[in-house]
Amino acid sequence: MSEREPAVPEPRAPRREPPSVHVVGFWKRAVAAAVDLAVVIPAALLVTWLASKIAGVHLPPSNLHVTDVDLWLDLVLATDPALVMGLVLFAAIGLFYLLVFHIVLGRTLGMRLLKMKVIDVYGDPPSPGRCAVRCLGYLASAATLFLGFLWIGFDSEKRGLQDWIAGTYVIRAKNPERAA
Repeated sequence: MSEREPAVPEPRAPRREPPSVHVVGFWKRAVAAAVDLAVVIPAALLVTWLASKIAGVHLPPSNLHVTDVDLWLDLVLATDPALVMGLVLFAAIGLFYLLVFHIVLGRTLGMRLLKMKVIDVYGDPPSPGRCAVRCLGYLASAATLFLGFLWIGFDSEKRGLQDWIAGTYVIRAKNPERAA
């Protein structure tokens, strides 16, 4: 039998310093959301119009005014099929937009314009699963009468309900021009 050499521990990889990040607050995120809505609303209106033509489902034409809150409330309470279809299509298109852009780029067009990005709690881009959970968190934030989004303004970490559910942060993205 040969004599064994004493076990030498392998050198550890040097620890990397955690990156310094700056989380983005409510107002900047609200502007980015407005930009995203400017992209989603025309697409949703077009798809909804096409679907209503194909399915033959329309809002009642009698005295339909955009500013008539009572009429819209009546349609919601009566669960008008055209309104329900429009809201479901709008939500589906918006969630699809969010999911695709979060998975592919780690941010939406509005976030890119305002130099923001989404990261997970480890500082990495979120995984596709985490992006899907974040999109479900958007539904939860909207279902709480948008209090999940308002939470960003009062949270010490500037995270909304969707961020807490998915374990993400929205941070300022570094300028690629300054890194060079």
